Amino acid sequence: HKTLSNNQETQAKHHKTRRKHRKCQNILTRNLTPNQQTRSLCPPLIRKMSLNIYPEVTHCLAKSLALEYGPEIDAICDEIKAACKGWGTDEKRLIKAVASCDAETRTKVSRRYKEMHGKELTDLMRKEAGGDFGRALQMLSVPPDVTEALIVRMATKGLGTSEKWLYPVICGRSNAEIEILKKAYFKTYGKDLGQLIGSETSGDLHKLLVTCVQGIEEEFDPDRHTADKAEEDAEAFYKAGQARWGTDEKAIFKIICLSPPRYVEMINRAYADKYGYTLFKALEKEMRGITKTAALHTLGMKLKPYETIAHLIKSACAGMGTDEEQLSACIIRYQAVWEKVELAHLDLFGKSVADRVKHETSGHYKRLLLAVLEKSWPDSSNAY
Repeated sequence: HKTLSNNQETQAKHHKTRRKHRKCQNILTRNLTPNQQTRSLCPPLIRKMSLNIYPEVTHCLAKSLALEYGPEIDAICDEIKAACKGWGTDEKRLIKAVASCDAETRTKVSRRYKEMHGKELTDLMRKEAGGDFGRALQMLSVPPDVTEALIVRMATKGLGTSEKWLYPVICGRSNAEIEILKKAYFKTYGKDLGQLIGSETSGDLHKLLVTCVQGIEEEFDPDRHTADKAEEDAEAFYKAGQARWGTDEKAIFKIICLSPPRYVEMINRAYADKYGYTLFKALEKEMRGITKTAALHTLGMKLKPYETIAHLIKSACAGMGTDEEQLSACIIRYQAVWEKVELAHLDLFGKSVADRVKHETSGHYKRLLLAVLEKSWPDSSNAY
């Protein structure tokens, strides 16, 4: 057989990636009308408010609306109990039961399980499995807002704070979901989330996280968020950064956190027109370390949320060793918006998240994450 040159191999890989991407788009638009397909494949308008990642049921529960269970929820609860009954856990059976739940279903299962069997599901998961597998099961055994409360708890418990787990949960969130998260944390752990963030962080990252946890994003108003105001805020951003000796991080973070996504894009364009590069580039120049990473994530969640999440997944698998907690958190936290995350990841890196999981993990933990990915996007197995 003739060996392909390096250039030919590269071209073949790029061609394969393009075929995958087209196939993914075909799957997503399979049952849409021609007009709907056109809209789905066009770049979306920048949103008026930051992205919600919780399923609708989480927002309904926050408004004290009643939750209805069906026989399928009872069946999942019974299957989980059966998988953990007796000596030893039937991990294969447990994975199948737990991973069969999307973000909405697992909210119902976590509540119904205690009603049926008199025990918190997360306590059962903690007892039945340990390590990365056990932690992922715990994240999956509670509603999405409580999952995030658990991640915050993991990041702040003990000596030192795991800032790299903390900032993705707090930064770039919608006002509504920050409020839901604060209530979930207080209900679960009896502490105020804002006070916790204030006491567990320091320096410039502290300034960013404390601003984000307040949930101060304005609603987009075309009468207020004008082109003239965008130019003023672009100049204020510049004066707080490159125009002075020493960066005024607090002023920069306030502009980013206060501004709704559509208006951030207006500031970004005004900044680029006047100073020659984007807000992203400005942050890269002005920030350092974990603060820079968190600030870029905050800005990214406003302007390019799905690409930003894809980069977060990649970072969990970069370097020497995988950050399993971050990888689990990404796959589980973003389940309700997973299709767009998956497409962004494929477009950016030419591989699926499942490809990363297969390469970076093993054992029951690997099988669990792959099952969750399959549930998050059932057609993904046909796409790759």
